[in-house]
Amino acid sequence: MTDHTGRAGLEREGLYAVAHEFDKLHSEISVPGTPSELPDLASASKHLASLTGLIKDLSDEVVFRVAEDDPGLDLGPVIYAYTSAASLAGQATENYTEAYVQLGFLRRYADAPETKELRDARHAAFLIVQERTEIVRDDLTDAARGLRRSADRLDGTPPRILAALSRSARPTNSIYRLPPQAPAPGPTQLADTPAPRHAR
Repeated sequence: MTDHTGRAGLEREGLYAVAHEFDKLHSEISVPGTPSELPDLASASKHLASLTGLIKDLSDEVVFRVAEDDPGLDLGPVIYAYTSAASLAGQATENYTEAYVQLGFLRRYADAPETKELRDARHAAFLIVQERTEIVRDDLTDAARGLRRSADRLDGTPPRILAALSRSARPTNSIYRLPPQAPAPGPTQLADTPAPRHAR
């Protein structure tokens, strides 16, 4: 059996690293307080690309671990952490896309003659961008927090020690599987021999 000592630490570092990427994007996306603080479409496009990039990175992490068919590892807790973060990244992408549409609308009619209807539409677009970017930031925060929490709870008890623990004392969030135990030997069964014949 391969010795996987230290693998839990590597998985922990990976989860923290992805959480950092969520934090980084959170710091780049701000909620506009006034129309003058709205992001331009070039910046918004980069933010949207970063969001979709996060989803791709998370799915790559999952594929890598699903493909690793090692009987000594149970990467379920790690995979679940990544899929949960992918769900939040998907929600953030959907919300940012809604804001993106409004930014496109504002760009399209930036030079149009001012009317009450257009003024109201611009204000409504601004409010949507404001609301959606706030939700995006919340989703990014929740995803980063979830990844860190999963990393903190990931158990790194070495496989040898894990094998020595009683069933009730073993952590449920360990990435290590115990080696299969050989069945206990049963009573030895002798071959069936015919009873001796008595001479007459």
